[in-house]
Amino acid sequence: MPAPRYDVPEPDAFTRPYWDAAAEGHLLLRRCRGCDRAHHYPREFCPHCWSEDVFWERASGRATLYTWSVVHRNDLPPFGTRVPYVAAVVDLAEGPRMMTEVVECAESALVIGMDLRVTFRQEEGHEAVAVFRP
Repeated sequence: MPAPRYDVPEPDAFTRPYWDAAAEGHLLLRRCRGCDRAHHYPREFCPHCWSEDVFWERASGRATLYTWSVVHRNDLPPFGTRVPYVAAVVDLAEGPRMMTEVVECAESALVIGMDLRVTFRQEEGHEAVAVFRP
């Protein structure tokens, strides 16, 4: 039996459009028709005004680095084989903040406010996951 993984998303009927778009290289957000604010992670209601009149929207993929931490130890599979990695919070161009990982960037080059662009990590047999690079 393979070791359990702690990075594998569990898509459901509601989030399936998000994961399908990610597989095609697109980041989706939810936007509220009531207050016109975007949000991430996907929810069936607006976390700002509680309206249920929300829809999927393709994000630009642009973001700026809000904060980060370099993870040097993580015992949960498969993170132990990825250390060190950069766990980060980014501000998406559309407004929401998103937890993610910064890839293809030396730790010494990280600067708050740096421009980032979405890319996707795809592992065989698993959903594509949004990560960001300079």
